[in-house]
Amino acid sequence: MEVILANETTIRLSAFLGIFTIMAIWEVIAPCRTLQVSKMGRWFNNLGIVVLNSLLLRVLFPIAAVGVATIGEMSGWGLFNWLEWPVVLEVIVAVILLDFAIYIQHVMFHAIPALWRLHMIHHADLDYDVTTGARFHPVEIILSMGIKMAVVILLGPSAVAVILFEVLLNATAMFNHSNIQLPSGFDKKLRLFVVTPDVHRVHHSTTPEETNSNYGFNLPWWDRLMGTYRDQPSLGHKDMEIGLEQYRVSSEITLPKLLILPFVGKVGDYPINRR
Repeated sequence: MEVILANETTIRLSAFLGIFTIMAIWEVIAPCRTLQVSKMGRWFNNLGIVVLNSLLLRVLFPIAAVGVATIGEMSGWGLFNWLEWPVVLEVIVAVILLDFAIYIQHVMFHAIPALWRLHMIHHADLDYDVTTGARFHPVEIILSMGIKMAVVILLGPSAVAVILFEVLLNATAMFNHSNIQLPSGFDKKLRLFVVTPDVHRVHHSTTPEETNSNYGFNLPWWDRLMGTYRDQPSLGHKDMEIGLEQYRVSSEITLPKLLILPFVGKVGDYPINRR
């Protein structure tokens, strides 16, 4: 455990770069869909947002969720600090509960129009690949970190559990946003344990009923339990339209325009409470 804490930055960066590289190569070797937009332009936009978000989080939240968990352990905050559980069991339960919190957060960003405005830039991507998994508006990232820190304070997980959760969440987000083709039989079994690309791709359909389904990023059980699971897109994975109905021109979703999109963009018929 001490090794993980001492090498947090190295572990997180290595996991990100390693999974990103594997998925990017896999997308070239065995793509699911033919990309519709210039990859260079999209990657500039998406990775530019990643860099901006990383810098903002470092400035605004220098200790982040892991630091809050460390302080919580020292101060005895939260549920897990009141219970005497085996470390392994605590880590497993903490990861599951944190993942459920992310699921609820994701639903709320679809349910509330003001939050949906922030979340739109994630869905406005006209293609779907490994970079889509990290394309979030800076304000959404800030709110998400605040929510995560609040959950950490309430639950009181160990810093190690938080590190493992964040590494796992980032890895699975890159995996399930990847433009890769998995054998249907293998996908059918794998989606019982983790959100696969074919599961989450449905969530990026332009059809509102499909956009408002399959909210899970990591564990696949929440959608099934909450009734938000959809097995396949109506048009199939190769013919479905990716993105939002109101944004179909790539020149309208450049990096500068993405940053102001929540404040000037069209909401469309996507927020849950509008339906």
